[in-house]
Amino acid sequence: MASALTGSAKSTWASFLKSIASFNGDLASMTAPPFILSKTSLVEYSAYWTEHPKLFVAPAKEQDPEKRALLVLKWFLSTLKQQYSSRSEKLGSEKKPLNPFLGELFLGHWEDEEAGRTELISEQVSHHPPVTAYSIFNEKHGVKLQGYNGQKAGFASMTINVKQVGIARLRLEKWDEEYLITLPALHIEGLVYGSPFVELEKSTIIQSSSGFFAKIDYSGKGWVGGKSNSVSAELYDNKTGKLLYTISGQWTKELVVKKVKTEVERFEHGEKNPTTGLTIKPIEEQDPLESRRAWAKVGAAIDKGDYDETGIEKSKIENAQRNLRKKEKEEGTTWERRYFSAVDKVDDVDALVERAGKFMKGVLGITPFCMDEPAKTNGVWVFDTKKYEDVVSGRKAEEVRRAGETVLEATEHATGTAEAQPLVDRE
Repeated sequence: MASALTGSAKSTWASFLKSIASFNGDLASMTAPPFILSKTSLVEYSAYWTEHPKLFVAPAKEQDPEKRALLVLKWFLSTLKQQYSSRSEKLGSEKKPLNPFLGELFLGHWEDEEAGRTELISEQVSHHPPVTAYSIFNEKHGVKLQGYNGQKAGFASMTINVKQVGIARLRLEKWDEEYLITLPALHIEGLVYGSPFVELEKSTIIQSSSGFFAKIDYSGKGWVGGKSNSVSAELYDNKTGKLLYTISGQWTKELVVKKVKTEVERFEHGEKNPTTGLTIKPIEEQDPLESRRAWAKVGAAIDKGDYDETGIEKSKIENAQRNLRKKEKEEGTTWERRYFSAVDKVDDVDALVERAGKFMKGVLGITPFCMDEPAKTNGVWVFDTKKYEDVVSGRKAEEVRRAGETVLEATEHATGTAEAQPLVDRE
């Protein structure tokens, strides 16, 4: 495979790889070359959950609980291509996303003739450690997804390994059903050639309150065989332990659904089933905390290939955030999250974790899933309906305005530097 880098970029990339190889600890504190930067902030990644709105709402329209569980599994598998492969296909390789600042927002909605309107709210709720929380809901069909996630990265054998922390929760109002969804581990390959790409690994689960359990295993192409982006899922009845369905194939291509050993369906979510675009406000109408507006100058510099300007504009935002955190510490205040709140535990989640654990250990004979310690994500983050209603109704209009003005003013007065900045600010 030929290198995707040329000239000085090749030399800079080689130095970066040497730095990674000798580094101990979380790679989030490492400095990345500017030419591998994406102009997309990580807070936007929440949108990948619902780029097929019809699949998102499909379980709500199914009468049979077993088939609903299967439809939830199909929807989840359909999100993998968008979440972990679409950027490589679009940009030629995986790029490092911009690190969201505390309070950064990404807001929008999908319009679909069949599904109706689906809303997205994504907010950076923690900076140390970095955590994004999201709520995606379709009122017409009573389907609600909420969750939070962060990442911890390490390096071994020329591969960046990423452990995702957090969970997702899908709720079907009509059926009073909850689904607990865990997040896959992944690793980033292709570093030697300057063409990074994502491969998923290990296993995740989906546990429903209606009594169905899904285990999803991920694997990639090895030295002696196998296919890239491979996935194998099994759907079980919690009560009987009976295997109901399997789904296997490549999560970037075609997947085959079987009931026991009989094929019942094939599906893929590429060109034959295009995604639905997310509608967002024009940048000039966005809140100052909204991602596209906040990072507009950085994005423009990346588009121009002006890496000095990229570093200057990026560091202005990062330095402004450092100054705000310093001021808050001096005043004994904290940043008010606009849509989410942190709690110690959620009883419904704990019940699903316990149910899944018993099935994994007692029936499948494998190590049960355990929730990450809340300290790893600065709490268990939940969508705060009251906060949302206060914002939508205008009751918090003054607080919203002040928050935006605070960030704008801090950024305007911050200084910038052309030097590369850490992957995640650790100061």
